[in-house]
Amino acid sequence: MRKFFVDISQVNENKITICGDDVNHIKNVLRLDTNEKILVGVKNVEKNYICSISEILKKEIICDILEESKMLTESNVKIDIYQGLPKADKMELIIQKGTELGVNAFIPVNFKRTIVKFDEKDKLKKLDRWQKIAEVAAKQSGRNIIPKIKNIENIKNICNLIPEYDIVLVAYECEDKNSLKNELKKLNNKDRLNIAVVIGPEGGIEEQEVQTLQESGAKIVTLGKRILRTETVALAITAIINYELER
Repeated sequence: MRKFFVDISQVNENKITICGDDVNHIKNVLRLDTNEKILVGVKNVEKNYICSISEILKKEIICDILEESKMLTESNVKIDIYQGLPKADKMELIIQKGTELGVNAFIPVNFKRTIVKFDEKDKLKKLDRWQKIAEVAAKQSGRNIIPKIKNIENIKNICNLIPEYDIVLVAYECEDKNSLKNELKKLNNKDRLNIAVVIGPEGGIEEQEVQTLQESGAKIVTLGKRILRTETVALAITAIINYELER
Protein backbone atom coordinates (compact mmCIF):
# COMPACT_ATOMS: atom_id res chain seq x y z
CA MET A 1 0.00 0.00 0.00
CA ARG A 2 1.45 3.38 -1.05
CA LYS A 3 2.18 5.85 1.74
CA PHE A 4 1.87 9.64 1.88
CA PHE A 5 2.30 12.24 4.62
CA VAL A 6 0.09 15.23 5.42
CA ASP A 7 0.06 18.03 7.97
CA ILE A 8 -2.45 17.88 10.82
CA SER A 9 -4.32 20.80 9.18
CA GLN A 10 -5.19 18.49 6.25
CA VAL A 11 -7.10 16.09 8.51
CA ASN A 12 -10.76 16.99 9.03
CA GLU A 13 -13.03 14.58 10.92
CA ASN A 14 -13.20 11.49 8.70
CA LYS A 15 -11.48 12.97 5.66
CA ILE A 16 -7.93 13.80 4.63
CA THR A 17 -6.97 16.23 1.86
CA ILE A 18 -3.71 15.57 0.01
CA CYS A 19 -2.10 18.58 -1.69
CA GLY A 20 1.12 19.63 -3.39
CA ASP A 21 3.47 17.35 -5.32
CA ASP A 22 1.69 14.22 -4.08
CA VAL A 23 -1.35 15.09 -6.20
CA ASN A 24 0.64 14.77 -9.41
CA HIS A 25 2.33 11.62 -8.10
CA ILE A 26 -1.00 9.97 -7.34
CA LYS A 27 -2.69 11.04 -10.59
CA ASN A 28 0.05 10.84 -13.20
CA VAL A 29 2.76 8.58 -11.83
CA LEU A 30 0.92 5.94 -9.81
CA ARG A 31 -2.31 6.50 -11.77
CA LEU A 32 -4.43 5.65 -8.76
CA ASP A 33 -8.20 5.91 -9.08
CA THR A 34 -11.13 6.50 -6.74
CA ASN A 35 -11.84 3.75 -4.21
CA GLU A 36 -8.19 2.68 -4.18
CA LYS A 37 -6.59 2.43 -0.75
CA ILE A 38 -3.53 4.33 0.42
CA LEU A 39 -1.74 4.78 3.74
CA VAL A 40 -1.54 8.35 5.08
CA GLY A 41 0.71 9.43 7.92
CA VAL A 42 0.19 12.67 9.86
CA LYS A 43 3.42 14.59 10.37
CA ASN A 44 4.59 15.22 13.94
CA VAL A 45 1.70 13.19 15.38
CA GLU A 46 2.77 9.59 14.62
CA LYS A 47 -0.73 8.62 13.51
CA ASN A 48 -1.33 6.62 10.36
CA TYR A 49 -4.62 5.97 8.58
CA ILE A 50 -5.79 3.54 5.94
CA CYS A 51 -7.76 5.68 3.50
CA SER A 52 -9.81 5.29 0.37
CA ILE A 53 -9.54 7.88 -2.42
CA SER A 54 -12.97 9.47 -2.83
CA GLU A 55 -12.28 12.44 -5.14
CA ILE A 56 -9.48 13.31 -7.53
CA LEU A 57 -9.49 17.05 -8.18
CA LYS A 58 -7.12 19.30 -10.10
CA LYS A 59 -5.07 20.35 -7.07
CA GLU A 60 -6.34 18.04 -4.32
CA ILE A 61 -6.98 14.41 -3.57
CA ILE A 62 -9.81 13.83 -1.07
CA CYS A 63 -9.65 10.64 0.95
CA ASP A 64 -12.05 8.95 3.36
CA ILE A 65 -10.47 7.62 6.54
CA LEU A 66 -11.36 3.93 6.86
CA GLU A 67 -9.43 3.09 10.01
CA GLU A 68 -6.33 3.97 11.99
CA SER A 69 -3.39 1.78 11.00
CA LYS A 70 -1.81 -0.15 13.85
CA MET A 71 1.26 -1.04 11.80
CA LEU A 72 4.31 -0.08 13.86
CA THR A 73 7.53 0.53 11.94
CA GLU A 74 9.41 2.57 14.53
CA SER A 75 12.06 1.06 16.77
CA ASN A 76 12.36 1.08 20.54
CA VAL A 77 15.76 2.69 19.85
CA LYS A 78 15.83 6.34 18.78
CA ILE A 79 19.06 7.15 16.97
CA ASP A 80 20.10 10.74 16.25
CA ILE A 81 23.01 11.12 13.82
CA TYR A 82 25.29 14.12 14.40
CA GLN A 83 27.02 14.09 11.04
CA GLY A 84 30.08 16.16 10.22
CA LEU A 85 29.21 18.01 7.02
CA PRO A 86 30.61 15.99 4.09
CA LYS A 87 31.44 17.17 0.60
CA ALA A 88 29.30 16.89 -2.53
CA ASP A 89 26.03 14.96 -2.19
CA LYS A 90 27.17 12.50 0.49
CA MET A 91 24.77 13.99 3.05
CA GLU A 92 21.88 13.12 0.76
CA LEU A 93 22.96 9.48 0.70
CA ILE A 94 23.37 9.41 4.49
CA ILE A 95 19.88 10.87 5.00
CA GLN A 96 18.17 8.64 2.44
CA LYS A 97 19.67 5.37 3.62
CA GLY A 98 19.68 6.37 7.29
CA THR A 99 15.96 7.06 7.07
CA GLU A 100 15.39 3.59 5.62
CA LEU A 101 17.37 2.11 8.51
CA GLY A 102 15.25 3.93 11.11
CA VAL A 103 17.25 7.02 12.14
CA ASN A 104 15.16 9.45 14.21
CA ALA A 105 16.93 12.72 13.32
CA PHE A 106 19.93 14.05 11.41
CA ILE A 107 21.94 16.97 12.75
CA PRO A 108 24.68 18.40 10.48
CA VAL A 109 27.78 19.46 12.42
CA ASN A 110 30.58 21.93 11.73
CA PHE A 111 33.88 20.47 12.94
CA LYS A 112 37.29 22.12 12.66
CA ARG A 113 38.11 19.91 9.67
CA THR A 114 34.80 20.52 7.91
CA ILE A 115 35.52 21.76 4.40
CA VAL A 116 31.94 22.57 3.37
CA LYS A 117 30.77 26.05 4.36
CA PHE A 118 27.29 27.50 3.73
CA ASP A 119 26.09 31.07 3.90
CA GLU A 120 22.64 31.56 5.47
CA LYS A 121 20.79 31.40 2.15
CA ASP A 122 22.55 28.22 1.01
CA LYS A 123 22.10 26.64 4.43
CA LEU A 124 18.33 27.08 4.34
CA LYS A 125 18.18 25.63 0.83
CA LYS A 126 20.23 22.61 1.87
CA LEU A 127 18.19 21.95 5.01
CA ASP A 128 14.98 22.16 2.99
CA ARG A 129 16.29 19.77 0.33
CA TRP A 130 17.54 17.31 2.95
CA GLN A 131 14.16 17.35 4.69
CA LYS A 132 12.45 16.52 1.40
CA ILE A 133 14.86 13.63 0.85
CA ALA A 134 14.01 12.31 4.33
CA GLU A 135 10.28 12.57 3.56
CA VAL A 136 10.56 10.66 0.28
CA ALA A 137 12.66 7.95 1.96
CA ALA A 138 10.18 7.73 4.84
CA LYS A 139 7.32 7.20 2.38
CA GLN A 140 9.24 4.54 0.47
CA SER A 141 10.24 2.61 3.59
CA GLY A 142 6.85 2.89 5.33
CA ARG A 143 8.10 4.86 8.32
CA ASN A 144 5.57 6.11 10.88
CA ILE A 145 7.51 9.38 11.14
CA ILE A 146 9.64 11.59 8.94
CA PRO A 147 13.08 12.06 10.49
CA LYS A 148 13.84 15.66 11.36
CA ILE A 149 16.72 17.48 9.69
CA LYS A 150 17.82 19.88 12.38
CA ASN A 151 19.91 23.03 12.21
CA ILE A 152 23.68 22.88 11.81
CA GLU A 153 25.38 22.49 15.20
CA ASN A 154 28.87 22.80 16.68
CA ILE A 155 30.82 20.85 19.30
CA LYS A 156 29.80 23.14 22.16
CA ASN A 157 26.08 22.63 21.50
CA ILE A 158 26.51 18.86 21.17
CA CYS A 159 28.20 18.76 24.58
CA ASN A 160 25.25 20.63 26.09
CA LEU A 161 22.87 18.02 24.63
CA ILE A 162 24.69 14.93 25.91
CA PRO A 163 22.62 14.64 29.15
CA GLU A 164 19.46 14.24 27.03
CA TYR A 165 20.65 10.84 25.74
CA ASP A 166 21.11 7.41 27.30
CA ILE A 167 24.46 7.34 25.54
CA VAL A 168 26.40 9.47 23.05
CA LEU A 169 28.79 7.48 20.86
CA VAL A 170 31.69 9.07 19.02
CA ALA A 171 33.13 7.01 16.16
CA TYR A 172 36.86 7.76 16.18
CA GLU A 173 39.47 6.12 13.98
CA CYS A 174 42.25 6.55 16.55
CA GLU A 175 40.39 4.62 19.26
CA ASP A 176 41.59 1.01 19.33
CA LYS A 177 40.36 -0.43 22.64
CA ASN A 178 36.76 0.51 23.45
CA SER A 179 34.49 -1.19 20.93
CA LEU A 180 30.96 -0.25 19.94
CA LYS A 181 29.85 -3.72 21.03
CA ASN A 182 31.26 -3.12 24.51
CA GLU A 183 29.22 0.06 24.96
CA LEU A 184 26.03 -1.45 23.55
CA LYS A 185 26.20 -4.39 25.95
CA LYS A 186 25.74 -1.94 28.83
CA LEU A 187 22.38 -0.84 27.35
CA ASN A 188 20.83 -4.24 26.66
CA ASN A 189 18.36 -4.21 29.57
CA LYS A 190 16.58 -0.96 28.69
CA ASP A 191 13.20 -0.97 26.92
CA ARG A 192 13.42 2.48 25.36
CA LEU A 193 16.70 4.00 24.32
CA ASN A 194 17.73 7.43 23.11
CA ILE A 195 21.13 7.26 21.40
CA ALA A 196 23.25 9.88 19.67
CA VAL A 197 26.05 9.06 17.26
CA VAL A 198 28.71 11.66 16.44
CA ILE A 199 30.55 11.22 13.13
CA GLY A 200 33.32 13.40 11.74
CA PRO A 201 33.64 14.78 8.18
CA GLU A 202 36.07 13.39 5.60
CA GLY A 203 39.09 14.66 7.54
CA GLY A 204 37.88 13.16 10.80
CA ILE A 205 37.43 14.73 14.24
CA GLU A 206 40.41 16.52 15.77
CA GLU A 207 41.85 15.06 18.96
CA GLN A 208 40.91 18.15 20.97
CA GLU A 209 37.30 17.87 19.82
CA VAL A 210 37.21 14.20 20.80
CA GLN A 211 38.62 15.07 24.22
CA THR A 212 35.98 17.79 24.70
CA LEU A 213 33.20 15.35 23.86
CA GLN A 214 34.65 12.69 26.16
CA GLU A 215 34.97 15.11 29.06
CA SER A 216 31.29 15.99 28.58
CA GLY A 217 30.26 12.33 28.89
CA ALA A 218 30.42 10.92 25.36
CA LYS A 219 31.82 7.43 24.78
CA ILE A 220 34.61 7.11 22.23
CA VAL A 221 34.40 3.88 20.22
CA THR A 222 36.15 2.02 17.45
CA LEU A 223 34.23 0.39 14.61
CA GLY A 224 37.00 -2.07 13.80
CA LYS A 225 40.39 -2.35 12.17
CA ARG A 226 39.52 -0.50 8.96
CA ILE A 227 38.92 3.22 8.48
CA LEU A 228 35.47 3.85 7.00
CA ARG A 229 34.37 6.72 4.80
CA THR A 230 32.19 9.25 6.61
CA GLU A 231 29.13 8.26 4.55
CA THR A 232 29.66 4.60 5.48
CA VAL A 233 29.92 5.16 9.24
CA ALA A 234 26.35 6.38 9.83
CA LEU A 235 24.83 3.45 7.96
CA ALA A 236 27.10 0.82 9.49
CA ILE A 237 26.68 2.01 13.08
CA THR A 238 22.90 2.37 12.73
CA ALA A 239 22.58 -1.17 11.40
CA ILE A 240 24.75 -2.52 14.22
CA ILE A 241 22.76 -0.69 16.91
CA ASN A 242 19.48 -1.98 15.47
CA TYR A 243 20.82 -5.54 15.36
CA GLU A 244 21.99 -5.42 18.97
CA LEU A 245 19.18 -3.45 20.63
CA GLU A 246 16.03 -3.36 18.49
CA ARG A 247 13.06 -5.36 19.77
